[in-house]
Amino acid sequence: MDKLEVFNTLAAGVGHGELAFPTSAQVAIKVRQALDDPECHIEAAAHLVQAEPLLAARVVAMANSVTYNRAGNPVTDVRTAVARLGFRTVRALAMALITRQLSGSPSDPALQAMAAQLWQHTAHVAALAHVIARRVTKVDGETAMFAGIVHEVGGFYLLSQAKRQPGLLDGDFDAWMEGGEMILGRAVLQVLEVPAPVLEAIEAYWDGFLAIPPHSLGDTLLLAEELCPVPSPLHRFNSRGEAPGGADMGGSGNLDMVLGEETLSGILAEAAEEVGSLTGALQF
Repeated sequence: MDKLEVFNTLAAGVGHGELAFPTSAQVAIKVRQALDDPECHIEAAAHLVQAEPLLAARVVAMANSVTYNRAGNPVTDVRTAVARLGFRTVRALAMALITRQLSGSPSDPALQAMAAQLWQHTAHVAALAHVIARRVTKVDGETAMFAGIVHEVGGFYLLSQAKRQPGLLDGDFDAWMEGGEMILGRAVLQVLEVPAPVLEAIEAYWDGFLAIPPHSLGDTLLLAEELCPVPSPLHRFNSRGEAPGGADMGGSGNLDMVLGEETLSGILAEAAEEVGSLTGALQF
């Protein structure tokens, strides 16, 4: 069986209910579902968040990040942190925990390193997407961060299956980059009930065409991916010596584009502290 067949088999299994979540991720799923209820009150939300220490710690950390604490008033409790962030951001953090836990707890040091690097990559893309959305593409920043958080869910699930599928991660990553990422990613995203606009943005990321000037949620995600300082461990050079897909720059070949009276590099330099703060807050 070739790797694309394996990816299709794994995706079919996900669709048939074979996607299992660790306990911490199960709690995060309950938090996300509760926050979708318009009748959910802040006290109930805070109580749910406190039930998962990893999530509680990240909620407080995010509330103290540069983006959400511009006045410099520190938050030390979950209820105040939830109130400052709002339910949408807390939902995104719950999804971050779910995504991070999808890789399971691999005992193999190489798999552990890959999972850690994949999350570092994810956190950077999510933070960059949040800043790019507000400063460049003018789409909703919270949605952009959410898209960054979930854009590699298929990769995390792939890592969780490596032990059960010997040879899955051996050799080049041609099959993953040329179809496997989409096949498995779509299956996991559907099970997680990711909203349609975010699914469309991730489809645009897989398609790889970046509009110039960038304006959509898909463009935001592509730009964040291109600018991310930490590469995905699943996007290695393929067997033909080519770099991973990346964005088609529409012939410009230059990421330091002019945006109004500013340049992209200037915007990111100004936002470096914010990106660093957000990335740190997303570290599970």
